[in-house]
Amino acid sequence: MSANLTPRAKFATTLLRTAAALSRATGRGDGSVIGGRVGLIVEPRLLELLAEGRHVVLISGTNGKTTTTRFTTAAIEAIGKVATNSFGANMPTGHTTALAKAPKAEYAALECDEHYLGQLLDAASPKVVALLNLSRDQLDRAMEVTALAAKWRQTLQASAAQTTVVANADDPLIVWAASVCQRVVWVAAGQSWTADSAICPNCGSHLDRFGEFWRCTNCGLNRPSPQWSVAQQGEAVVGPDGRRYELNLQLPGRVNRANAATALAIASLFGVDPAQAAPRLSEVASVAGRYAKVEREGRHLRLLLAKNPAGWLESFDMIDPNPPVVLSLNAREVDGFDTSWIYDVDFTSLAGRKVVVTGDRRTDLAVRLEVDGVDFLVVDDIRAAIAAVPPGPVEVVANYTAFQDIRAEFNRVN
Repeated sequence: MSANLTPRAKFATTLLRTAAALSRATGRGDGSVIGGRVGLIVEPRLLELLAEGRHVVLISGTNGKTTTTRFTTAAIEAIGKVATNSFGANMPTGHTTALAKAPKAEYAALECDEHYLGQLLDAASPKVVALLNLSRDQLDRAMEVTALAAKWRQTLQASAAQTTVVANADDPLIVWAASVCQRVVWVAAGQSWTADSAICPNCGSHLDRFGEFWRCTNCGLNRPSPQWSVAQQGEAVVGPDGRRYELNLQLPGRVNRANAATALAIASLFGVDPAQAAPRLSEVASVAGRYAKVEREGRHLRLLLAKNPAGWLESFDMIDPNPPVVLSLNAREVDGFDTSWIYDVDFTSLAGRKVVVTGDRRTDLAVRLEVDGVDFLVVDDIRAAIAAVPPGPVEVVANYTAFQDIRAEFNRVN
């Protein structure tokens, strides 16, 4: 761990904590980014030095990183203290801050932005890397997903002998990227969005799908047999020995049961008994505002984050069938300015219910709903949206900055 830091690294850590505290005190944020930035300016190797001697897992993918990291942290905490970037600051500045805040933690569970996986592999020397999924995201500034899978594959090949990978057997891009590794634990985590994996990433031929199974008839790439899976009946995870581990999650949907399965697989590699870890996952009620429940003027809102086509489809699977739905869409820098991806989302499941649309790009979203034959009401902001629905439960689905605006309206609810 970080007990033997150099004087320079200790000074950098002190400045990091001071900058983070000032950021929180002035209401500018939780300090994860600015703190890490200050620390790394003073000591460029600070992340590496703070990670030294710890048992680290990196968790990456397009969707589910923050929730899976939170589940993994809860599971590993059964055996010891865990350093983690719990608010989703998933670039090196955030990782550095997370490690600095928990200098005595033997373990670290770090959510990692897809584009920084290689850098973190070098700096943090993780024991485990978890790969969740890959799909299109932020089209105007993010790498095309097959190219990103190729980058991951090359990166993992360089560390294939040192790292154990926990990978989603249902995502062909993930399987192709992880297959270069010597030790892979496969999880049947599911794949609701398949449009980005219609062709084989290895040879470009068409992929055939038969229920959960998929294969390339040309080169032989196919779905590996998973060691961990979500039970077909009930809410449980099935381990490598066939044993069921019952879940009682507060977070909704099959996707979160899959996130829980991945977390249990990761924790088991750190020596955590899944039977001991599984009950701890039920203590997770929300993750950086995701799934939080808020009451305002007699309306009981549940907040769901959806940043891309796969995320929106998963959110529609989670929402209850009857309550009104508020949809909020922005297109700021961290969202990506291109909103054309909303035409990849099927909104027809919302037909027949009360739908209210808001956000910076509410008119774009309104046109999309019109195309799918969904009736809607356009309003200026979340306050107007609340006023537009009757008292009772309300489902709120928003992309990244729209979600943060809504959290701010409710005083950064967690």
